[in-house]
Amino acid sequence: MELNRPPRYLALDVGTKRIGVAVSDELGMTAQPVMTLERRRNSREDLRSLGRLARRYGVAGIVVGNPLHLSGEASSRSAKTQAFAEALGELTGLPIHLWDERLTTHEAHQILYEAGHARQEHKHVVDQVAATLILQSFLDEHRGQAQPETTD
Repeated sequence: MELNRPPRYLALDVGTKRIGVAVSDELGMTAQPVMTLERRRNSREDLRSLGRLARRYGVAGIVVGNPLHLSGEASSRSAKTQAFAEALGELTGLPIHLWDERLTTHEAHQILYEAGHARQEHKHVVDQVAATLILQSFLDEHRGQAQPETTD
């Protein structure tokens, strides 16, 4: 039965102050929010925390939101995010999938507004919601594939 189980993925919405984390369910169909990691001064600590989460959930890969400009061009933040993703891949030995995250934070705020959450409460969960949206998009795009190719 385990042989037929789809791979699980961890997804990250990497920001300068926080990292939103989501994980796919065991059936590989839905993305679930996990936590918001407050960034530390030393990014190695962030990487180690994320590595522990990857092991805890037994993921086969990590999906990292790539902050592109609306035009699709790389941004200065995307270069930093890609470097962070590369370091995470080296630390964990897991494949990294960079995934377009354009407008996910905006959409996450909209979802929270519609759910009745006050604006001041958003910062505690908006990154988790964004990570969930990133991962759900990735899962929907790759549904039925055995193992998506890395896009780093």
